[in-house]
Amino acid sequence: MMEKSFNLLQTVATAGVFSCVACWYGFMFGRESARKELGNIIEDLRRGNSTSKEA
Repeated sequence: MMEKSFNLLQTVATAGVFSCVACWYGFMFGRESARKELGNIIEDLRRGNSTSKEA
């Protein structure tokens, strides 16, 4: 019984660690994507929207 309990605990711990890492990477990727998009909007505004009207 101890071996089965340890394996279950190990599985839950591994899944938890994987979930935390996946959430962290997703958060960082989303943040970087939003930063780039915001940077593009700011550049368009600085140029007077000339490029976004043509595109």
